Amino acid sequence: MEDLRELFQFLHDKNPQARKISLGNLLPHTANDAAHRAIFFDGLQSHTGLQKPKESPVVRDLKILCRDNLAIAHDAFRALVNLSDSPLIHPHLIEPTFFAFIVSYIVHPQATLGDLATMLLSNLTTSPGPCTALLALHIPILRTPSSAGPFYPTQSRAGSCAPPVPYPAGTEVNVRALSLLVDAFVQVANVDPTMPLDKRPRKSELHFLASVFANLSTSLPGRVFFLTPQPLDPLIPEVSERLEYPLAKLVFFTEHKDTIRRGGVSSLIKNCSFYMQGHQAILAPESQSVLVPPSNLAAPGIDALPHILLPLAGPEEFDLDAQEQLPEALQFLPPAKQREPDAALRLIHVETLLLLCTTRWGRDHLRSHGVYEVMRELHEQETNDAVSDHVERLVNLLKRAEGPETAQDLQVEEVEDDDDADLRIEEV
Repeated sequence: MEDLRELFQFLHDKNPQARKISLGNLLPHTANDAAHRAIFFDGLQSHTGLQKPKESPVVRDLKILCRDNLAIAHDAFRALVNLSDSPLIHPHLIEPTFFAFIVSYIVHPQATLGDLATMLLSNLTTSPGPCTALLALHIPILRTPSSAGPFYPTQSRAGSCAPPVPYPAGTEVNVRALSLLVDAFVQVANVDPTMPLDKRPRKSELHFLASVFANLSTSLPGRVFFLTPQPLDPLIPEVSERLEYPLAKLVFFTEHKDTIRRGGVSSLIKNCSFYMQGHQAILAPESQSVLVPPSNLAAPGIDALPHILLPLAGPEEFDLDAQEQLPEALQFLPPAKQREPDAALRLIHVETLLLLCTTRWGRDHLRSHGVYEVMRELHEQETNDAVSDHVERLVNLLKRAEGPETAQDLQVEEVEDDDDADLRIEEV
């Protein structure tokens, strides 16, 4: 163990080769099951009262090394990703300078290590403190209308992410970081995966941002962000006439080929469905303008139902009346259509539908759009007991008779433990 501690001094050596070798030897010991992992947490103190958390020199060095050349930064990011599964280190990674660097680096199109930075941000947002910090974060950018991208996040500078040449002129503008992360997540998914990396507008895939969004939406402020209209272009909000719910940009990924991306977005939709005031916006079509309190701004509906149902739908044919009820995207699906293969994700979608049933408006909308028919076919094919049980609960809510006594909304409570997560839905 003492031999490993002696390597710490070389993490800030002037010789890059010394930094690289020492970090390379330390990296395996940052893994969760490493015998000597505790040496990286020596000296760390969590926040208590008015006292700031005390940072250890090795954590400070790793943060600095994330800005080093590509090979060194790669191992530094990996080390922090490994260590950040412990909440003890989280306060030291959200100090303003480093936290702004992480986010600025992720949104920079040329950041080659953006996926590692995104994994780090995903681990951080499992704690309330980093979630609060990210929801409030604004980062400085310079507008750069060029082939390199429409803006340059000035705090992203690193050896693996050089600034543009010539350096953009103009005045820095502070932009909400979360809006930039949403747009980056969407932009990278619209790129042809066969395109050579050096030709892509972004050098990272950023799938783990889906987990970041899901983590943020476990809290009320996070849900409110995704259900509050934002300017279509966060770079020029002053001239943007159209508003859009951030969630509307993301619902399309429930059938993405990457499990992390579609799983995170599916969890995001479910978490936002806990916010009953947002049900009409979540389900309404784009042609309908909807307002979600506490905001006083309206925006086109999100129309999320097709993206919730598609993963649950198979190739079954329905009679003409049932077919006409279904959202257009689910009508006449091809014989090769397959359901979501991951039972955990199927369960998330059924739970989302259960949550949307907690409002009378939501129940009526689901009834009139063929949800029962899709659930009936799913139940016949389902092999997972938990999914089947939740489908039965959903069907009971959809098929029950509604009258004046059932006009009220239902009460929902999320119940979690180490082995299972469930929903309790009861009449108020």
